[in-house]
Amino acid sequence: MTYTPHGKHLIAGEWIASEMHFQSAPASGPSFEISNGSPDLVDRAAEAAEDAFLSYGYSSRAERAAFLNAIADEIEARAEEITAMGCAETGLPEARLNGERGRTTGQLRLFADHILKGDYLDRRFDAAMPERAPMPRPDLRMIQRPIGPIAVFGASNFPLAFSTAGGDTAAALAAGCPVVVKGHGAHPVTGEIVAEAIHAAINRCGVHPGVFSVVQGGTRAVGQALVQHPLIKAVGFTGSLAGGRALFDLCMQRPEPIPFFGELGAVNPMFVLPAAVGARGEALGAGWAASLAMGAGQFCTNPGIAVVIGGETADVFIEATRAALAQTAGQVMLTDGIAQAYTTGAQAVGAQSGVQELLTSVCGPREAKPFLFKVSAADWLKNHALSEEVFGPLGLVVVAQDAREMAEVARSLVGQLTVTLHFDAGDTDLARSLLPVLERKAGRVLANGFPTGVEVSDTMVHGGPYPASTNFGATSVGTMSIRRFLRPVCFQNIPSDLLPTDLQ
Repeated sequence: MTYTPHGKHLIAGEWIASEMHFQSAPASGPSFEISNGSPDLVDRAAEAAEDAFLSYGYSSRAERAAFLNAIADEIEARAEEITAMGCAETGLPEARLNGERGRTTGQLRLFADHILKGDYLDRRFDAAMPERAPMPRPDLRMIQRPIGPIAVFGASNFPLAFSTAGGDTAAALAAGCPVVVKGHGAHPVTGEIVAEAIHAAINRCGVHPGVFSVVQGGTRAVGQALVQHPLIKAVGFTGSLAGGRALFDLCMQRPEPIPFFGELGAVNPMFVLPAAVGARGEALGAGWAASLAMGAGQFCTNPGIAVVIGGETADVFIEATRAALAQTAGQVMLTDGIAQAYTTGAQAVGAQSGVQELLTSVCGPREAKPFLFKVSAADWLKNHALSEEVFGPLGLVVVAQDAREMAEVARSLVGQLTVTLHFDAGDTDLARSLLPVLERKAGRVLANGFPTGVEVSDTMVHGGPYPASTNFGATSVGTMSIRRFLRPVCFQNIPSDLLPTDLQ
């Protein structure tokens, strides 16, 4: 099946072209002309979202669940087109796109089930006590209510699961919040097909068309207009630290500051403890190499740093990692810009004082090959640049002299999405001493595994202290992410027939 792009924005149920355009830059296949966004289109989308909120924000949980399931159905009905276009635009393999599509529809259906259960509403009731002395108590009822229109920024590395109909959109729609998406320029046609699926679900379910809009491309002014629009009440973002921080600052500078839920990436360090290294250093090295190179290292949970205590067994682990990475072929990266940034970042790491190159590579124009470096813990602690993310399959081994220095590395970490402990029985005491430190550094702490793989579930936390995310009390994956787009409202002495249905 061949899809013919139209390159338009979807604004409140209408496909709209712009006078200005940009050319898509796919990894393979033809390029297409895509309409460029503008602040005026953002304004129209936000106004439509606010109008939709007056009905959608007060719809029943059953109606919203049916809508979410309809979106999932419509995405699956376009599976072949989505996979073909996604592969062409991003260079990601077919199996990855098929899996990501399953994750996308799965999280839509998960949210449908979640809201039907009603637990997320956190309903509380204090009965009136008119005879209480010295003061009577009124009838008090509390419930979580949707906050209003949400802005969502598509992510470069997940064209489905973190973009047009991804986790932020699914959580917002489940909560009762209309969504305005700024499509990512790396995969505009893939986003267009998904937007068509949502549009079809809107028509199928009779939902207000302003509940979902997508504005393609555009300059920085489009993103600025979106986060600063007075009708937008929160922002979901997955992307770079620099881009996310700039948008966060704009949200805080508004006359009415709004929450910015940014997931900004991390180096996701692993602490590989001595007994584990001694017992299974080769296997751990091979496992790290596989995780590091998965998807050309373009995962926000890519484990970029391994911390070990120096010695012969650590050398075995390091050599096993190097040997496995040396066998890894070059992989296509998501965009030319990301590929260039990866090469530049690798060169910058290699130029730092005390850093030793263990594996260096020559990458093509849109290609990533692994790099592996080693540095002492003492030099790493003195140089913050070595703790910054390089987006791609680059690994850095930090070699500590002893357990004390390893703990010092742990304490020095900034916020992370994940941290991992690899340990055996002989490492239990050291692992126990590190765990209280590490749990303060990340949203997810792993034992004897690799973090590249995020389960979409009730328990998942995908976030962490800054700079991993801008709100460490939140998650962008899993059902708990719905909390970002809700606020508690207490109703005092409100007659039952005037209360929200879920409180009656």
